[in-house]
Amino acid sequence: MVQAWQAFRTRAAMPRARRFYPGGFEREMTTREAALILGVRERAAMDKIKEAHKKVMVANHPDAGGSHYMASKINEAKELLMGKGKSGSIF
Repeated sequence: MVQAWQAFRTRAAMPRARRFYPGGFEREMTTREAALILGVRERAAMDKIKEAHKKVMVANHPDAGGSHYMASKINEAKELLMGKGKSGSIF
């Protein structure tokens, strides 16, 4: 048993799998939710927000089979994090 415990302790650490955000959207978007949508920190720099927005939008654009609802939420997240006011989603 001691040998098994020592072998367990000295084994190579396995990288943890990232867990996805389990819930849906909140009634009014918060900066936390916007950061989760874009995959950046709440206080990220403008260029990081723009880069993340572009990556997420390419993957979810309506012209490429994505949802109009998701596209509006992604745009709302970008606007909220960049401080352009609360335009709100049309959905």
